[in-house]
Amino acid sequence: MPKLFSYGTLQQEDVQLATFGRILTGHRDQLTGFVQTEVEIDDPDVVATSGKTHHPILVFTGKPNDCVSGTVFDITDAELAQADDYEVDDYKRIAVTLASGVQAWVYVDARQDISHDATSA
Repeated sequence: MPKLFSYGTLQQEDVQLATFGRILTGHRDQLTGFVQTEVEIDDPDVVATSGKTHHPILVFTGKPNDCVSGTVFDITDAELAQADDYEVDDYKRIAVTLASGVQAWVYVDARQDISHDATSA
């Protein structure tokens, strides 16, 4: 079962219900080597679902002191595909290792080329 690290709107119950048809359960964790900034969302469906025109987005720094808090959710493969559909083109999904050692998927800034293993941050 895949794990998804969310630091933004996928933590909102209304977004979870609209995206997955259920409320997810998860636990708090952190991702090091990244900072959180914002991106303007142009997709009217995503804005309607989240209620926000600006969403958080992660930028890789590689600095071990940079850290983003969020929630790790257990989801199905089908729900991972639904999360892919929800996220706009500004995001790309990558595999990371969280501070707890858990392997998870996370959505980060698609404009950044993270060609090396981001899990070693």
